[in-house]
Amino acid sequence: MNAGDALQGISIAVAPNGGRRTKADHPAIPLTPEELAFTARDCLDAGAAMIHVHVRKGDGSHLLDADAYRAATAAIRAAVGDRMVIQITSEALGIYSPGEQIAVVKAVRPEAVSLALRELVPDETHEAAFADLLSWAAREKVTPQIILYDPEEAVRLDGMRRRGLLSRDDIPVLYVLGRYTPGQRSLPRDLLPFLAPDMPAFTHWSVCAFGRHEAACATVAALLGGHVRVGFENNLWLPEGTAAGSNADLVRTVTAALLPLSVPLLQGPALAEMFARIGSAGMPED
Repeated sequence: MNAGDALQGISIAVAPNGGRRTKADHPAIPLTPEELAFTARDCLDAGAAMIHVHVRKGDGSHLLDADAYRAATAAIRAAVGDRMVIQITSEALGIYSPGEQIAVVKAVRPEAVSLALRELVPDETHEAAFADLLSWAAREKVTPQIILYDPEEAVRLDGMRRRGLLSRDDIPVLYVLGRYTPGQRSLPRDLLPFLAPDMPAFTHWSVCAFGRHEAACATVAALLGGHVRVGFENNLWLPEGTAAGSNADLVRTVTAALLPLSVPLLQGPALAEMFARIGSAGMPED
């Protein structure tokens, strides 16, 4: 096989808990630092290169808190070393303001962070603060990933890029196929509007999906050159409709689909290096 015939290497991220589900939804949803660390190690062994982390209050509800993130990050790092990228969420979940979200991100200074465009930039009056956050992230070598819930948000982000509001020529994005609604079930065709010929292109794009067709959506995305995110945040089910036993089961389902198709799977250090290259591209020299 010629090198030019090889499929692009992609990474698998695991989103093991989210901010909504609790152990009443599935007993294996990790809520504590220790449970997150166990899940990270389990998913690393299954093929995941990154873990997307939410932290919780003592009652299990959603939390954005610097100390809680530091505790979770320390526990995960002790379990997996530098073999996984650790990405925290800034998700507001209707509880936190954009200013509070930004303050937590800056206090934690994480390796990577997800940023929902619709939360942090609900209107144009928030663009300057968002641009400042991205500039700060570039200086601090924090990798942002912009969460896009529909193609219109991709167009909006591209408009900000064209106006010079982003701190880099390109930025990682996550296309969300569906919504957090009861019974949501994404399908591979839901990806097509994001990739239409007239849509803006982002070099590093990922996909997450809801319901038992999560692995099918991930497989299609990977074959098209996208990275993928799976896990209990969005899906509790295996493709045949039975409950997954763990987050690692969902990761293994995707690796089992991709490896026979000769899709190279990136490990954590390679993903971190890819993020570093994206972060430095287009940045002004000192």
